[in-house]
Amino acid sequence: MSASGLRGTGTGASRVLGGLAAAGLLWVVVFGLVLSPPDAVQGEYVRYLYLHVPAAWLAYLSFGITALASGLYLWRRTRSLGWDRLAGASAEIGVFFTGLCLLTGSLWGKKTWGTYWAWDARLTTTALLFLLFLGYLALRRIPALPEVRAKRAAIAGLVAFIDVPIVHKSVEWWRTLHQPATVKVEDAEIDGLMLFSLFVGVVAFTLLFAWLLLHRTRVAWLEDEVEARGLDLAIAERLAEGRAVDAAATEGPEVRA
Repeated sequence: MSASGLRGTGTGASRVLGGLAAAGLLWVVVFGLVLSPPDAVQGEYVRYLYLHVPAAWLAYLSFGITALASGLYLWRRTRSLGWDRLAGASAEIGVFFTGLCLLTGSLWGKKTWGTYWAWDARLTTTALLFLLFLGYLALRRIPALPEVRAKRAAIAGLVAFIDVPIVHKSVEWWRTLHQPATVKVEDAEIDGLMLFSLFVGVVAFTLLFAWLLLHRTRVAWLEDEVEARGLDLAIAERLAEGRAVDAAATEGPEVRA
């Protein structure tokens, strides 16, 4: 993709997504803090839900895209550094929202369980997911040729993603303090305005994710361009130095003669 094409994509799509995400987040604030009623059991603390659940959803979405892009990079027919950039950008966003999910969950847990942390199946597997993808991002920072870095990161991304379905199913596979799924096809735990507020939060956070992913992928492309040009410049300077040495060696005997 050319620089002008990238700028065009970044400008048009970014403005639309940014505007929609901002409007959605404002809507979440109004519905989550003002219009939505308190829960009969949890009271006002149920409002953590409107941040916690969308953050958890974005963690799943981000790491899912990382795994998909990693697989597409490893498949020879679709191998492109563009997939590697997408995988890395999505993982960065996923790590942030996983951390947010853990934070809001801890605050909610303090009010409902009486403690910020418990070695609960859902909490433990989520913390492991957070650490796995932190390791994935650290692996991407190890100096290497772009193709080497992309291949090892793709393998690590696919391995780390194995924990995502484990996190999701943990409340069904083990006895856990964490409540089961709040939103189900049948017998939802919440309904009415609370359910609508949660739905708005998920949509708004998804738009925010798309906006962040667009920008972070663009920045990754620019970083790769700078790195590639820096390498080309270093090679050119080294070749110039070699030619200068050769020229000096050739001229030396003529000067002495």
